Amino acid sequence: MTSRESGRVKDAEKRRVLDDASRKRRARKAVEALEQDNFHDDPHADLVMSKKVPKFADSNEKPTRKKKSKSAEYYKMRFRKTFAQLVEEDANFRPEPPNYLSAQVPPSNFPDRHFCAVCGFPSNYTCIPCGARYCSVRCLGTHLDTRCLKWTA
Repeated sequence: MTSRESGRVKDAEKRRVLDDASRKRRARKAVEALEQDNFHDDPHADLVMSKKVPKFADSNEKPTRKKKSKSAEYYKMRFRKTFAQLVEEDANFRPEPPNYLSAQVPPSNFPDRHFCAVCGFPSNYTCIPCGARYCSVRCLGTHLDTRCLKWTA
């Protein structure tokens, strides 16, 4: 009688396995890439409406010019700040603690909670090559197809 073995465990020896330092470096690079993709200026902020817009109102009425006042929401969207700018502004505004840079919490008494890197549900399993967490066979398939070892170490 032959014993069956897991294909995942058998393939694990063929793949490269990352150490903790490489995993942390890869996670930091992934977060930096997300931060760069996350914030961008409005591409339509500098567009100017054309003066040659057709007028559909009756020509007998004399148009009254009324200057529009721009709301505070306009300036919030136009001059958005990045997270780094907000932290720096907070540190300059309130140099004495407590501020964002001085806030600390002691370590938790409870064990770490692990969440799936694909869907975010609680996970019980770890990818052998890269150390990412997954919760099911479906998430493992997604992880192997799109995420596993895609970031350069």
